[in-house]
Amino acid sequence: MLSMRAKYALKALVYLAKAKDQGPVLIGDIAESQKLPRKFLEQILLELKNLRVLKSRQGKGGGYLLAKPPAEIEMGHIVRVFNGPLALVPCVSVTAFEKCEECLDFAHCGIRRVMKKVRDVTAEILDGTTLETLVAIEASESDEASLMYFI
Repeated sequence: MLSMRAKYALKALVYLAKAKDQGPVLIGDIAESQKLPRKFLEQILLELKNLRVLKSRQGKGGGYLLAKPPAEIEMGHIVRVFNGPLALVPCVSVTAFEKCEECLDFAHCGIRRVMKKVRDVTAEILDGTTLETLVAIEASESDEASLMYFI
């Protein structure tokens, strides 16, 4: 399940992607427009800044803005940062691999093999979806059209 931190990070990033030509955006404007708790959002934006996904400017005319073009920021990266590995079981994780203690036959385990496919498809979709894609999906009127965008 997507954590609130990951969801709020993505919502804030999509908002900033839409406002990319307007210069820095105040935390208060993001929080109010997206109906996000300001204190929680401050922590998330600071983490995104430390990851060099965002940059900030202080003083008059200051605020947050994307550190890279929206086409270069992948949804998969953000989800992994705030949610951890995409794998549903540790024995198929790329970043946090761990063999299951109760595993009797790692090579032939049907659960592991199916969960690996789930991880692979999930990674393909999330890593193939950028902020630019999310902005386009939000502008689309059709769920079918937005889903076809990924195929």
